[in-house]
Amino acid sequence: MFTSLISKENWQRYIKSLKFALYCLTHPLDGFWDLTHERRGTYAAANTILFLTIVIRIMKLRFTSFLFIQVYWEELNIITYVASIILPLFLFVIGNWALTTLFDGKGRLGQVYIATCYALTPYPLVQLPLMIFSNFVTVDEAEFYAVISLISMVWIAFIGILGMSQVHEYSFAKNILFLVATAFAMLVMIFLLLLFFSMISQGVAYFISLGKELLYRL
Repeated sequence: MFTSLISKENWQRYIKSLKFALYCLTHPLDGFWDLTHERRGTYAAANTILFLTIVIRIMKLRFTSFLFIQVYWEELNIITYVASIILPLFLFVIGNWALTTLFDGKGRLGQVYIATCYALTPYPLVQLPLMIFSNFVTVDEAEFYAVISLISMVWIAFIGILGMSQVHEYSFAKNILFLVATAFAMLVMIFLLLLFFSMISQGVAYFISLGKELLYRL
């Protein structure tokens, strides 16, 4: 099994699927169609893009010029910070898949995840050189930095919207409607998660206090 995982064929397919992310940047309609329907996307490439996005996000905290970002390291929890990136992504994937499945969406859960990760490709490509560039600009040139950073975010949103449209085979208007609905579904899931963990913590606290009371009486 291990040999098959690192075989030449699998490695070549991984490289091709990773390179295909670049094609999706400039040809999102054709790219995301082939990504799912022709199976040109892979979980390995999607996970790589997500991993690079997280790494670049963390690196930006350390290596971006203080003119553009100020980090209070004593208040920063890296685990929480990483979770703040991963959790919304998974909530989006699950929420979007759950809703579209009920309304003739063609995309499967894995396809939604792969397309979402591929849509993140502009982030590491733009933010890494931008992070380096931030250390060589002055305050007067800060607007240029902000514009380029904004362009990368808009680019991600743009190809993400087109990507979901191709995955589910929705019209543009219908796709926008379900993306808005997905946002509400994410809020509902966050509320339910908070409620669940609140109930768990209260239950644990109750049994701890009950145990202390029994120990005290004994």
